[in-house]
Amino acid sequence: MKRNDVINFKALEKELQAALIADEKYKRENAAKLRAVEQKVASYEEFRGIVLASHLKPLEQKDKMGGKRPVPWNCHTSQGRPFQDESNELSLEKTLFQPETSAEFYRDWRRHLRSGPERYEALLQLGGPKLGRLFQMDVGFGLLGEMLVALADHVRPADCRAVLGILHSLASTGRFTLNLSLMSRAERESCRALFQKLQAMGTPSSEGQGLGEQPGGLQEEEGLLQELLMLYHVD
Repeated sequence: MKRNDVINFKALEKELQAALIADEKYKRENAAKLRAVEQKVASYEEFRGIVLASHLKPLEQKDKMGGKRPVPWNCHTSQGRPFQDESNELSLEKTLFQPETSAEFYRDWRRHLRSGPERYEALLQLGGPKLGRLFQMDVGFGLLGEMLVALADHVRPADCRAVLGILHSLASTGRFTLNLSLMSRAERESCRALFQKLQAMGTPSSEGQGLGEQPGGLQEEEGLLQELLMLYHVD
C-alpha cells in the first residue's frame, strides 16, 4: 500500500460520529413535530418550542424526590461540568468558527454564537459555498430563519455580494421550500426586510474593476437578486 493510500481512521471516525449525531437529531426533531401535530398546538411559536426543546428529558421519580443524579437533567447545560471543560469551552469560543459538518455548525451556532453580530460575522466568514456544502441535505429546523434574521439585522453595503452568495447557496439546499414555509412570522418579516435593504443598497462591484466592467457585473447581480426574490417568495 502506498503512503498516500493509508486510511485516516480518525477522520473516518469523526465523520461517522457527526453523521450519527445528525441522524439522531433529525429523528428526535421529526418525532417532536409529529407529537406537536397530534397535540394540535395553537400557534407556530408553540410548535417551534416543542421541536427546539426535543433534546430535553423529563425528570425521573428519583430526581423529583431529591435523589442523587449521576448526570445533569439537561445535558446541554454547562452546570456541573468540571472546571477544565468550562475552560475548554471558553477557549473554543475564541477560535474561528470552522464547522466541518452540519452537526458541528448547529452545535456551535447555538452554544457559542449568541449575539446577532457574532452570527452575522460567522456566516460571512464561512461564505456561501461552504454553507452550501454543509447543508447540502437539509438546513435543519429553525436554522434558516435564524440565519436570515442575523443577515437582515446586520447587513452592510460592502457585504451585499457576499450576502447574495449566502442566500443563493441556502436556496440550493435540500428541502429549502419546506424550511422556508416553517419560518415564523417574525422570521418572514426579517427575510422581507433583508431583501428590501439589499435592493436599497444596491450591489457594488469589487474594488479594482474598471468602469467598463461595472455595468455588466451590476446587471448580473441584479439578475441574481431578482431570482432570489422569487425563490424566497418575497413580493
